[in-house]
Amino acid sequence: MVAQTLKDSVIHFAARPDLGAAITDWRRWLESERRASRHTADAYGRDLSAFLSFLTGHIGGEASLKDLGSLKTADFRSYLAHRANSGVARSSIARGMSTLRNFFRFLDRSDLVHNPAVKAVKTPRLPQTVPKALDEDDALAAITSAGEMYDEPWLSARDTALFLMLYGCGLRIGEALSLTCGDAPKSDTLRVMGKGQKERIVPVLPVVREAIDAYRKLCPFAAESEAPLFVGKRGKALNPGVVQRQVRRLRAMLGLAPTATPHALRHSFATHLLAKGGDLRTIQELLGHASLSTTQRYTVVDAARLGKVYNSAHPRAR
Repeated sequence: MVAQTLKDSVIHFAARPDLGAAITDWRRWLESERRASRHTADAYGRDLSAFLSFLTGHIGGEASLKDLGSLKTADFRSYLAHRANSGVARSSIARGMSTLRNFFRFLDRSDLVHNPAVKAVKTPRLPQTVPKALDEDDALAAITSAGEMYDEPWLSARDTALFLMLYGCGLRIGEALSLTCGDAPKSDTLRVMGKGQKERIVPVLPVVREAIDAYRKLCPFAAESEAPLFVGKRGKALNPGVVQRQVRRLRAMLGLAPTATPHALRHSFATHLLAKGGDLRTIQELLGHASLSTTQRYTVVDAARLGKVYNSAHPRAR
């Protein structure tokens, strides 16, 4: 059993020393070359750990690099069946297979293991999820009420600015919280580093820029260029869990649905743009989606909205 510590996280792997060394190199590569976040690296590590734990029982001992090289397609399928029978969600199983492909590609490039069998295994098909957006009134109510959750003015200003940025710019929560003071918008655009280190430019409404300026003027912590833009009570980078907790409080206060989350503000950004005539290609660019098929999910939301309007307004629909 190999235990690895990387960026304050400890993950245990059932592996022989040669495989353990390869895993260490792989995780360092994820962070240095792929620039994966700590959360992403940890998720990949847990996925690989689960596979190696299964493999220990499957082959009767801790796996080595040689063992990985001799695995057949049937072995990977057995792992998928094991995960499914254990009640693991299909989305988690699919992510686990993506992790394995990533790891085996690394081993192949490093000339450690050459095993094409993993490429022949089909990833479980995922049901298409429909984004859960807030309607315009609820989105604006959430942003307005965010400023009423704290007694300290700078914290209220912070949450107002953050929620406005999520809704007004369509950012992922991780993208917003990774911004530095030097990234704070000084014009009508913002440079964002998204998934896979893909950079994009998003427009910034004056109300968003003004809210951020107001927050920074009230914030008691120094605004060095490399300091995090959004900080917690102690001046450290704001934790996503704090934001999620605030949204839960807002849900209770405003009577919003359980699907009202920080990410729902991003969904609302896209859904409301589409409803106002925005085209899919532009929305794809603004959201930073690699594939247009991901953005097309919002057409389902818009079609449902149109159906409700028709059913409530058309005389023959009653």
